Amino acid sequence: MSLNIEIERKFLVLNEDFKTQATRQIRIVQGYISSASGQTVRVRIKDDKGILTIKGKSQNSGLSRFEWEKEIPLHEAEQLLQLCEQGKIEKIRYEIPAGKHIFEVDVFSGDNEGLVIAEVELDFEEEAYQKPEWLGREVTGDRKYYNSKLVSNPYKFWEK
Repeated sequence: MSLNIEIERKFLVLNEDFKTQATRQIRIVQGYISSASGQTVRVRIKDDKGILTIKGKSQNSGLSRFEWEKEIPLHEAEQLLQLCEQGKIEKIRYEIPAGKHIFEVDVFSGDNEGLVIAEVELDFEEEAYQKPEWLGREVTGDRKYYNSKLVSNPYKFWEK
């Protein structure tokens, strides 16, 4: 169990070159017990692990917010997913080392198929990080890219 401030930047991805650099991939299914007012309670299954996460409101920049996370038994996560708001997030997460950081690239499926987002967690907001060549436009703070918003406004309904 951990309580900390999550600091991360989000980016669109230009191409699939990241896949050849990935050291790990994980299947993720998640739902939201609550996603009101920018604070979320999320249930996630990562491969064969259950995780319960509570996130506070993002700061104005969208870079940081409080996060509490705890691993829970898989069968409990599966049960909690049944209590979630309508809609689920399904994605494959690729982990790609870049300098001293790990980029997590989420390739969405289901109602969000076609959307690919990269995230990098930082120790402080102004921390420098190596930018891979496949990294596109930054979307940090753009709420439509938040997973909790993708449940209610899936990518397939966006105007392209």
